[in-house]
Amino acid sequence: MRNIIVEELNQKYIEDLDIEIVERKGIGHPDSISDGLGETVSHALCEMYMDELGGILHHNTDEVQITAGESDPHFGGGQILKPIDILLTGRGVHEYDGIKFPLERVAIESAKEFLDETIINLDVEADTVVECKIGQGSGDLVDVFSRQGAVSSNDTSFGVGYAPFSEVETIVNKTENLLNSKAFKAKHPAVGEDIKVMGLREKDNITLTIGCAMVSKFVDDRDAYISIREELKDIVSDLACKYTNRPVEVFVNTADDDTKKDESGYYLTVTGTSAEMGDDGSVGRGNRANGLITPCRPMSMEATSGKNPINHVGKIYNLLSNRIANDVVENVEGVKQINLMILSQIGKPIDQPRAATSQLILEDGYKLDDVNSKVENIIDSWLENISVITEDVVKGKAKTF
Repeated sequence: MRNIIVEELNQKYIEDLDIEIVERKGIGHPDSISDGLGETVSHALCEMYMDELGGILHHNTDEVQITAGESDPHFGGGQILKPIDILLTGRGVHEYDGIKFPLERVAIESAKEFLDETIINLDVEADTVVECKIGQGSGDLVDVFSRQGAVSSNDTSFGVGYAPFSEVETIVNKTENLLNSKAFKAKHPAVGEDIKVMGLREKDNITLTIGCAMVSKFVDDRDAYISIREELKDIVSDLACKYTNRPVEVFVNTADDDTKKDESGYYLTVTGTSAEMGDDGSVGRGNRANGLITPCRPMSMEATSGKNPINHVGKIYNLLSNRIANDVVENVEGVKQINLMILSQIGKPIDQPRAATSQLILEDGYKLDDVNSKVENIIDSWLENISVITEDVVKGKAKTF
């Protein structure tokens, strides 16, 4: 029997709090780039090992470090003066059972491909230096998909999840997703990928503060810059109104100095990311596994991206917790909000956590006895089929940041 605990949560529903703060770092933020690189390299190594062995060898690539370069953006143009340094590190298996793997080449090629697809205006070969220092790891976890039963947890750690998203969480997430979509970039090429959205709800008043790197070659002058900035405010305001009836105020690039006539007063970049000129990045410093940073909710400080998808509970349990939470609120009548925490114990099967605890806020008229068994059954079913998380990660279907 799994140790599944269902209890009522003795706190206010998220929408009833007086203050709520939510953040999302967009895909072009240096921390998010690091997350993306870590996860991309892990996925590439999984494919390499699967092609050669039919199974995945132990690896963790969650130690990416970005050191910012230097740039000189100006209206209508600009140049990179010093490239961005990117260090891929962690552990992987370079040789196993007489087979030597081109680990460094695969890691670097996959990293460059990710950068090329993600930061549209970045010349990867000219503007970055990608170095691989992934060390030798242990050669276990071969043929894991053919093994009977669940593999053992690599650590004593925990994952957390919750559902549903609040209005502010939804708006913050949708805003960054829209502004960094390929369709939006095609219409608004001046909008870079380094976008940070900070949401604040004070009772019923929502404020969105957006930091958005502009691509200098697509901004002719100060007036053009201000016009783009004001258009972004209108676009985001219209989007927010689809998800709330509360009043929403939008601010974009509040550090701008509109008294300046030249580029010195504005958030201009050559490539669309601040990694070109001052902002460093590391895996795990940004969005949690659900894509948000939410100080009003339970959070794990564990970095999800780049960890191996076989037995690293720091990855698996964070992804699993969010899926379980969403499943519960969608399918168990009477559950208004759920917080979920799953704790592993090193060396024990990952489908047998030390504790899987759900904390519920119920709709009016419902009691814990009305939902207890249904919630417990959903948690138990997901744990029974925990390999689905691994399979989705390996197929690239799971988002980690």
